[in-house]
Amino acid sequence: QVQLAESGGGSVQAGGSLTLTCAISGITPKTTSTDSMAWFRQAPGKKREGVVLAYDGDNTFIWGDFVRGRFTYTRDSTQNTVALQMNDLKPEDTAMYYCAASVSFSAWNSGKADYWGQGTQVTVSS
Repeated sequence: QVQLAESGGGSVQAGGSLTLTCAISGITPKTTSTDSMAWFRQAPGKKREGVVLAYDGDNTFIWGDFVRGRFTYTRDSTQNTVALQMNDLKPEDTAMYYCAASVSFSAWNSGKADYWGQGTQVTVSS
C-alpha cells in the first residue's frame, strides 16, 4: 500500500517561495501506482483543483492554468520523494496542498486520485 506524506507548507508573503515535499513509502518492485503523481490544492469553499500531473516515465507534465510557469515539479527516485517548488506566490495560492498517486488525466481534471497524503497548508499574505 502506497503511503504519501507532505511537508514544507507554511506562511509566506506575496512574491515569496515555498517548496513542498512528498515522501512516498510502501513502494515495492511491482508498484506501478506511483508511475503517475500529482499535486492538488483546495482552498476553503472551493473545489479541489489539480496543480500538476506528472508521468515521470514519459517526462510529461500537465499544469493547472493558474501556475503560469511559477511552479516546478521534481522527483527524486533514490529518496522516493516528489517536490513542488513554488515561486512568486500570490494570496490566491493560499490552500491546502495534497500529494497524490495513481492519477489518470480525467481523474486529475476531476480532483480525484487513488492515493492521497494528509495535506500541507500554504498561506500567502499580501
